[in-house]
Amino acid sequence: MEKFKAIIFDMDGVLFDTETFYYRRREKFLADKGISIKHLPPSFFIGGNMKQIWRDILRDDLDKWDTDQLQKEYSIYKKTHPLPYKDLIFEDTFKVVKGLFERGYRLGLASSSTKHDILKALEETQLLAYFSVILSGEEFEKGKPHPAIYQEARKQLGFNNDETLVIEDSEKGIQAGVSADLEVWAIEDQLFDMNQSKASRLVNNLTQVIEELSK
Repeated sequence: MEKFKAIIFDMDGVLFDTETFYYRRREKFLADKGISIKHLPPSFFIGGNMKQIWRDILRDDLDKWDTDQLQKEYSIYKKTHPLPYKDLIFEDTFKVVKGLFERGYRLGLASSSTKHDILKALEETQLLAYFSVILSGEEFEKGKPHPAIYQEARKQLGFNNDETLVIEDSEKGIQAGVSADLEVWAIEDQLFDMNQSKASRLVNNLTQVIEELSK
């Protein structure tokens, strides 16, 4: 598939197997405050960030809480309960990213995670040097499924829409890529019952991505 010259990756669920860790960390933080998330499926949280979804978490109790303060406390909690990225990287991530880079693809990363967490993940796993563009959802007023992060990543990579491929997993992320008028392939979900129907192709893993690009 010679038409693609640039590839933009999501991070969580694509490069790193982080979603279960995220869910349990979030659940523990909120449970300690007497807040339950049992009414929301795990897939609801995937691809977005906490600052966007307090209304759905708190529902009728929204007015009882200072969500800005909750967000600050959660940010602190995350820093004291960091992800073990070296343990959570998918086994084929490094080989595939390095392989694509060596084949001449320009690589970008567009994640809803904080810039601090993104850089930490990439530095700890020796991936940082392979990415020409690294964007965090906190840099944009509207997060996924809004297309802004993918529009900006493509612009910075310097290629046309039809030369740029997005690798995603979540419904929000897939929608963001599609709304940016980019082709989106999704790592097929086996755990969270996510709606991935808007992706143009489902792949089992990153190894299959490089195999398909080689055809």
